Amino acid sequence: MQYQNIITIKPGKRGGKPCIRGMRITVYDALSYLASGITYEEVLDDFPYLIQEDILACLSYAADRERLFNQTD
Repeated sequence: MQYQNIITIKPGKRGGKPCIRGMRITVYDALSYLASGITYEEVLDDFPYLIQEDILACLSYAADRERLFNQTD
């Protein structure tokens, strides 16, 4: 999943945290909902302006961050 066109970071929005398509919902918000046991379908129902690709982009972004953080030389 190519998340680069979906996950945006703008210094003045949500304190520069990564957001979904420039909106005010952050990657952290979406992942927190999923981690609490809410299904992605429920997230999409609660936030009708999100689409499944947005959720997949959040997961891909988090996986990429984890890989970069734990990279060993």
